[in-house]
Amino acid sequence: MTLSWRTDVLVRPAKIADAAVLASLFAETWRGAYAGLVPHEQLEGIIRRRNKAWWSSAIRGGEGPLIAVHDGKIAGYATYGAARGRGRHQGEIYELYVAPLHQGMGLGEHLFEACRARLDARGLNGLVVWALADNDAALDFYWRRGGRPFKTVRETFGQTHLKKVAVGWV
Repeated sequence: MTLSWRTDVLVRPAKIADAAVLASLFAETWRGAYAGLVPHEQLEGIIRRRNKAWWSSAIRGGEGPLIAVHDGKIAGYATYGAARGRGRHQGEIYELYVAPLHQGMGLGEHLFEACRARLDARGLNGLVVWALADNDAALDFYWRRGGRPFKTVRETFGQTHLKKVAVGWV
């Protein structure tokens, strides 16, 4: 697979000063990705909980989020760490989101590869990412990076049950 790397993108660890922007970016990306899939009340509740204080705490808590900066603006973020489940996939990318205005520019690829490099440096073999089965854009993104679905589970949002897909790399 040929990778095209942008020289105008910086991926770096988030700083406390980034917390407010991350809260806003979280709201924008989650509404864009999940409006119509996750019930409105549950989606807005998740967004309210991911406020500036939450992001500040996540950043202070250790290996916090990575952010993608394009043209001096935070345009995407990713969180990662040890896999939450058991199995052959030891590393996990918990979240990877790019602002709608910046999608299709390669920022997600930069974030993905930066997460993989950090997980590899920690000696975590294999990688898993979870995505809603109806989130075609996310599943396509991970498929193009070589990930393959290997498990499904159900997640409940209020009265709505949605299928999630585990995508893995060994």
